[in-house]
Amino acid sequence: MEKVDLYQYEKELQKEGINLIAGVDEVGRGPLVGPVVVACVILPQDFVLEGLTDSKKLSEKKREKFYDYIMEHALSVSVSEKSEKVIDEVNIYEATKLAMYEAIEKSPIKPEHVLIDAMKLEDLKIPHTSIIKGDAKSISIAAASVIAKVTRDRMMRELDKKYPEYGFAAHKGYGTKKHLEALEKYGILDCHRKTFAPVKKYINNV
Repeated sequence: MEKVDLYQYEKELQKEGINLIAGVDEVGRGPLVGPVVVACVILPQDFVLEGLTDSKKLSEKKREKFYDYIMEHALSVSVSEKSEKVIDEVNIYEATKLAMYEAIEKSPIKPEHVLIDAMKLEDLKIPHTSIIKGDAKSISIAAASVIAKVTRDRMMRELDKKYPEYGFAAHKGYGTKKHLEALEKYGILDCHRKTFAPVKKYINNV
């Protein structure tokens, strides 16, 4: 398989004299529980992290290691989340967009260009590019995906301490067999997304 140049988008922008390039990615659109989390990361031009790619392809141990490295070496990192309540109010797609706008707005350094994984942010005033499967094609988006994933996974581990019977530390809120069995047995929690199909059917049992 041909190796993807993770710096291709950044290099093209740098040729135009654009150096403050933010990568934006989300984690948590699919789970039945908890928030959607977005990270916005601006890396220095000489940033290198061997093995960095889409966070879903990395082991948990490697993600944690990469998280620390990115936090230490990035020019800026900002994170935003939208809770299950917001997701239920406006839907997951809109909640993700809101979190993306917010993470970019919160960035300590204002980016000159934003690279976004897949989503289109029509109202973003900063020049931007939406890249399908961007977390496997752009170093900046890959870094953002690691920050977002580790942040959300840590939230789910905290939730697991509170509700150990649901197994959140293992499945991170996705609709696995164990999670659905726990829903059947123990019912829904406040942190469940009430508009998501597998959760909906238990609403009347609460």
